[in-house]
Amino acid sequence: MFQLIGAQLALFRVAKGYTQAELAPLVIISESKLASIEQGRRPLTLTLAQELDRALETKGALEVAVNYTPDIDVYPTWAAEYMDHERDALAISSYENQVLPGLLQTREYAWAVFRSRVPILSEEEIEVQVSGRIERQAVLHRKEPVSVSFVISEAVLHDRLGGEQVYRDQLRHLRECSNLPGVTIQILPLAQQSHPALDGSFVLFETRQHEHLAYAETQRGSLVIYDPDEVSILAMRYAMLRTQALNPYDTQGLLDRLLGE
Repeated sequence: MFQLIGAQLALFRVAKGYTQAELAPLVIISESKLASIEQGRRPLTLTLAQELDRALETKGALEVAVNYTPDIDVYPTWAAEYMDHERDALAISSYENQVLPGLLQTREYAWAVFRSRVPILSEEEIEVQVSGRIERQAVLHRKEPVSVSFVISEAVLHDRLGGEQVYRDQLRHLRECSNLPGVTIQILPLAQQSHPALDGSFVLFETRQHEHLAYAETQRGSLVIYDPDEVSILAMRYAMLRTQALNPYDTQGLLDRLLGE
């Protein structure tokens, strides 16, 4: 289905007289991403479909195509776009204030996360989601390590998702991940008198083409952000979070204390 929508997009673009290089900046994406969508290697998100419909004057044709794409993938379309960026990123910066980042979760912790979903997922659905999450963690073990920075609210460390044993195993795993090449983990202590990211968690990416973009989730979906001004704001917030967080060495000390080691 992605190939069909991509072919339609290419047809509309050519009919309008645009090259990929001309159309991409009109909808604030990279030329390489547009090429990937047209080739069917990357899904077209609903938000981007709406932007392209406006730019190409296609009267909602792409939006309708995305809305009626069969649900055959492990991840919804909006999440698939995030996975694509995560897998190919040169650098990742992640702030989380509710749950540990997926890249750092143990299988048991991930089960507890998905078991907490409302509406409740079936055991089969949970297994599919957990397996996909664990597979994503290969990005932390690439031959050429990706540069990954995590800032995690200390509040996350005090939840007991899955029970006491899952909690302790997860803390130990987090401590082990803090020693991975290219990985930096910082805990943001409680009782902050100011906070630059009260709007919630987000992720920053630097692509192999040195493009900068961001990702933010809501209760019912997510948004990949390409606007340079908006990405810059989130980058400033992340820089401020890092100054308020414990340094990596002190973070390891905190994890050791929580583990009683």
